[in-house]
Amino acid sequence: MFGRSSAFLLTGLCTVVAVGLVGATQSSATNQAAVRPPTLTAQDSGTTQGLIAVSPVNKRVVWASGRGGTFAVTTNGGATWRSGVVPGAESLQFRDVEGVSDTVAYLLSIGTGSDARIYKTTDGGTTWSLQFQNQDPAAFFDCFAFWTPTRGFAQSDSVSGQFPVVRTTNGQTWESIAGHEPAALPGESFFASSGTCVATEGKNNAWAVTGGASPSRVLVTRDGGDTWNAYDSPLRGSPSAGLFSVAFRDGQHGMVGGGDLDPTAAPFDQTATSSDGGKTWVVTPQQPNIGTVFGLSYAADAGKARPHGRMVVVTGPGGAAWTPDEGGSWFTLPAVADFWGVAFGSPQTAWLVGTEGRILRVDF
Repeated sequence: MFGRSSAFLLTGLCTVVAVGLVGATQSSATNQAAVRPPTLTAQDSGTTQGLIAVSPVNKRVVWASGRGGTFAVTTNGGATWRSGVVPGAESLQFRDVEGVSDTVAYLLSIGTGSDARIYKTTDGGTTWSLQFQNQDPAAFFDCFAFWTPTRGFAQSDSVSGQFPVVRTTNGQTWESIAGHEPAALPGESFFASSGTCVATEGKNNAWAVTGGASPSRVLVTRDGGDTWNAYDSPLRGSPSAGLFSVAFRDGQHGMVGGGDLDPTAAPFDQTATSSDGGKTWVVTPQQPNIGTVFGLSYAADAGKARPHGRMVVVTGPGGAAWTPDEGGSWFTLPAVADFWGVAFGSPQTAWLVGTEGRILRVDF
């Protein structure tokens, strides 16, 4: 399944996904002059390991994770970062992180079988406890998301036509809810590109976006994962293509991003929006033109919906861009490439994380 192969194929993908970079210019040269560009500030993460996921708690506390069992955290808005390696996880890739506070965070590692794990710290990363270790040799967990500091779920690629999923309701133990999601299409899987192949909103809403098969789909729950429905997406789905990232600014309005990992692929749409909770999707009026979108984020306070905020930042190996109007127009972040994950800690400040331990603060 491509979700698991993608986790390793993505390792050296920076030049592959740049297939769309040739067109990575602002969608409207006229509008560009009227829009104030954000301020970009490079920050020292304290590691040279590739960083893949980022999770702000607020505008001062931000967690990041990546290769080599690595995590990084700042408590002063990125002025300084402290990085470390989880003991016993030195060979693992933490493709997702969930920051709860300056002391509490979760990490999800990818890999087949027992390499897929969930760790938690309650002392700022000094120690980590192993909460979940996958025992199914065919399962491959890609990402997780949380409604509250103690309620969340983790998503796996399909196994024998079913999606393995585990859920916690107490922040300590994880139980299987496999079979709650719709049956998988042949070859259907998820992309572990930035920890954003699933998203939560409100008390019980969640979305999971797929690839690896046609059509690419959006799985939706309104009851915390007890029941799900599947809806087709307009973005390409194939063994090398699909949806990589999803985010919702409230229970009805959201965006998906994706693309195609095949360097010979024909041009493809990268973003689409929904105004009915994920049931139907429309390709955005303009496209960011950065190549495959690995991650996207709405401008919002960390962990909170911002019902009237339509600004979105997207990123991937080919580049990064932002839209003030949910895809009506796009503006590239100049000379920004090889960043995989993005998330906002406040409506004005986002962080990008990428290769060689790079972190970029973006202030609007």
